[in-house]
Amino acid sequence: MPAESKLHRSERSGLPIAAGIGLKFAHLDQFLQQRPDIGFVEVHAENYLVDGGVRLAQLDAIRADYPLSIHGVAASLGGQQGLDQEHLRRLKRLIDRYQPEQFSEHLAWSNHDGYYFNDLLPVPYTPLLLQRVSTQIDQLQNALGRTLLLENPATYLDFADSTLDESDFLRQLCAQTGCGLLLDLSNLVVSCTNRLEDPLSYLRQLPLESVGEIHLAGFAQEWGPNGQRVLIDSHSCDVSPEVWQLYQAALELTGPQPTLLERDANLPPLERLIAEAKQAQPYLEGQRGACVR
Repeated sequence: MPAESKLHRSERSGLPIAAGIGLKFAHLDQFLQQRPDIGFVEVHAENYLVDGGVRLAQLDAIRADYPLSIHGVAASLGGQQGLDQEHLRRLKRLIDRYQPEQFSEHLAWSNHDGYYFNDLLPVPYTPLLLQRVSTQIDQLQNALGRTLLLENPATYLDFADSTLDESDFLRQLCAQTGCGLLLDLSNLVVSCTNRLEDPLSYLRQLPLESVGEIHLAGFAQEWGPNGQRVLIDSHSCDVSPEVWQLYQAALELTGPQPTLLERDANLPPLERLIAEAKQAQPYLEGQRGACVR
């Protein structure tokens, strides 16, 4: 269980300013048996949109002992056909049951004409899309009765139709809807590397005053036909040194933030996952009390 010394809370998200992990089914039984010392736990909402059974019983047991973040992956806030009302109903039931410290979603779309895609697809940054996403964030927040954190995307190419910078798009969304920013530093490094931009310069352009949580994850690396380094948002390996370096720079700009280690593929043993997440703790303790927000 998390130590009391770690439970300093983020004013924006309510999560502890500590290291947490994304908890996967493969680790659930061991996690519940051992009750490890970790600051908080995050789960994907769509894994728990069920009526009952063992999944909810396990989440009940986790919620009894740990601060909880619920991370959505299928709201499709950039979709053309509006929010899926059945998905929204089930999501609200989950949020009402567990009352997580924080709920977050993605700047992406993932369904169309009744079909769901197993990916988080990007949107062009235009005034039309800004209005659409803003309206649907408002609808989601009103339905859930809470503000959300919106995660910056991992991208590979720029849309020719985009007329706004991604950072400006995110800033306007936060201003118009009151939502916060889930700052995914792995996504930031992936996007900037693929788009030949400088990650630190991009970081400084974001609405950092809106950050309520930070995500750290590993990425895969490939090489393009012209020898260009291409990063893939795989969550399949350890956090890279460049992400850790950017994490330190981010904390100097935002102050200490709840920090989650994401791992979705090539899962290591639970002990190793927790040990990697706890590498964030010295960064947090070095910044605690030096917040510039």
